Amino acid sequence: MNQLGPVEWRARFRTLRGVIPADLVPKDCRWPIVLGIDPGTRVMGYGALVVAPDGPRFVACGVLRPNARAAVATRLGEIQAELEQLLAALRPGVLALERAFHSKNVQAAFRIGESRGVVLATAARAGLEILELAPAAAKKAVLGHGGASKEQIARMIATLLGTGPLDVPADATDALALAYACVKRRSGPAALARR
Repeated sequence: MNQLGPVEWRARFRTLRGVIPADLVPKDCRWPIVLGIDPGTRVMGYGALVVAPDGPRFVACGVLRPNARAAVATRLGEIQAELEQLLAALRPGVLALERAFHSKNVQAAFRIGESRGVVLATAARAGLEILELAPAAAKKAVLGHGGASKEQIARMIATLLGTGPLDVPADATDALALAYACVKRRSGPAALARR
């Protein structure tokens, strides 16, 4: 089995600019992958961790950005296509998705709900186990309390994963926090094994 260390995983991340390479996770990687998703119709964050025997390791993170000028239905179609590519490249066994929350902006809540629907359907079609987490639960898993700022989450997730500062949007570090929270909720690699 290929036992990539943190430095090699980071090197693979650096190649992730716009195009998701098909060999992002080695074919012989037997450790389970957890993919966190921070949903949105304009920007969707993703963050992937491999659950190694010595703890979670960083694999990749970034954002999916559909054409902002396109109609909502078109953006959702673009998100689905890019998410399918991401799932093929990462081969996760579990998807951690931010749970719906109440918003004063009804239109924004509808859009997030539409995005979540695309993610849920795509993940279900791929046969993934889906874990929905409240934003506060992810923050609590990373920092110990649910009231953390996005900047605090970004700094702590980089520290916990040993990546150094990640020069990515907050949506990506939020997604990594969801994946990290999912790993913490599980009893170990056996609980996250691919089906």
